[in-house]
Amino acid sequence: MRADTLFTGGPIHTGDPGNPLTDALAVAAGRITALGADALAQRDTGTEVVDLAGGALLPSWGDGHIHPLMGGLGLSGVPVRDCTTLDQVVEAVRRWAAEHPEAEWIRGDAFDPWLAEGGLFDARLLDAVVPDRPVLLRTMDHHTGWANSEALRRADYTADTPDPAHGEIVRRADGTPLGTLREFGALDPLLALVPAPDLDRQLAALAEVTSLLAAAGLTWVQDAWVESGQVAAWTTAARQGLLRVRADLALLLGPDGWRDRLPALAEDRDRIEADGAGRLTARSVKFFADGVIESGTAALLEPYTDCPHSHGAANWTGADLADAVTAVDALGFRPHIHAIGDRGVRLALDALEAAARRNGPRDRRPVIAHVQLVDPADLPRFAELGVIANFEPLWAQTDPLMTELTLPRIGDLRGSRQYQIAALLRSGARVSFGSDWPVTPYPPLAGLATAVTRQTPDGLPADGWVPEERIGLADALAAYSAGVAHQAFEDDQWGVLRPGMRADLVHLAADPYRVPPLELPGTPVLGTWLGGVRTHGPAAAAPGC
Repeated sequence: MRADTLFTGGPIHTGDPGNPLTDALAVAAGRITALGADALAQRDTGTEVVDLAGGALLPSWGDGHIHPLMGGLGLSGVPVRDCTTLDQVVEAVRRWAAEHPEAEWIRGDAFDPWLAEGGLFDARLLDAVVPDRPVLLRTMDHHTGWANSEALRRADYTADTPDPAHGEIVRRADGTPLGTLREFGALDPLLALVPAPDLDRQLAALAEVTSLLAAAGLTWVQDAWVESGQVAAWTTAARQGLLRVRADLALLLGPDGWRDRLPALAEDRDRIEADGAGRLTARSVKFFADGVIESGTAALLEPYTDCPHSHGAANWTGADLADAVTAVDALGFRPHIHAIGDRGVRLALDALEAAARRNGPRDRRPVIAHVQLVDPADLPRFAELGVIANFEPLWAQTDPLMTELTLPRIGDLRGSRQYQIAALLRSGARVSFGSDWPVTPYPPLAGLATAVTRQTPDGLPADGWVPEERIGLADALAAYSAGVAHQAFEDDQWGVLRPGMRADLVHLAADPYRVPPLELPGTPVLGTWLGGVRTHGPAAAAPGC
């Protein structure tokens, strides 16, 4: 056999425990055909030789929980993601509004929720720069919004407006809305008023974002929140050759009227898989079991430390979540459940256990995403039930979100039980990694550094935060490759480098095993290949090819 492409000139880390390291890899027709000496023997006059130049070749990475379309659309709004003070956010809003007088709404995504004390944002700060048009910004977790008075007026939010189900309108002492909105029940009425982006804008967002993802070494992603109105953008982008990654689309199912939504979920799945040009699947259904700790909406078994009368908010009753998860499981979908608090995680595990009991055994691979706080009694249930724990490893550090909002709300004991990656691996549970971008950055190299060190980029704390939950680099790499491939039901296709597997590859400028962990984020990604076709680097295939 003649190789189409031969990789040599640097270490090749296969991710295969039986053959972890080699020095050559051959590819033909998009598949790995040989390793080592056998690969070198397949070189012919027509073989393209990729010189690794001392860098390393690895299995490409996946992102097990990300929001490409949402994040991509946010890139065209007010640039608030890198603001470090409230004044900077307000100035960014003022400047963008002045530059876009045609915009009916001023939108911005993913600013830091700790910029205001207690995560409380006042509409009057935005009113001072944009009094006559609605402004709606969302924090990096997307569970909290900051609205100006005009946006609140358009939603008919007044002192007399009751808090909606599954949401909170934060109020001043006199009962009037402050400008801070928590959870989707409070945010959705405003979002429903925002003009929907047209198809061209959505296509441009997907093309831009998937190019960025490919440049970070990613070849597969789980879009963890897709609504019916977004399906056409994904399928059109796939048909037009705009996607530089493959994707599974998790279709959103909320607690209100969920039974009536089941036929539409199946119809959307059929449409995606028929029109996805081999780049798309729709095997997952997304549930929100609870909210987030920072806004006090994650569901906890014991009360919040700073609010002893509150256990947070579960979005579903236990019975309804079990019924809904059982229903989508019966349709052949994989549940993908957001669960942050320990009560939220327990509700998710209980629902998955009920579905397996009612529908009988099969290979399900359900996912609980984020898994921030797990009660010790529930740790072994992940392995017992075959539940994949999807972590966003960048969250496992003492950044301001952790020190200023999270830890004060749950205390030291529960604080030390956050993101138990190592404990779950030791228990035999399957683990995958993701970013939840635009919540936190998508490059896997940054997540690898945090998973291995449990430190901030500045190296704090010196011994790592909750150091017993640090994991080795091999396990961290596997969580981004084989772990995500398992989540995708494609671990027989990619995630390790061995003959017969799809040639989904990433070329790094340096061997990650020889780079100090905190320096990993600065390692250049020189090339990415999806099925043997270069999607990033010199001579990458252009979109549409």
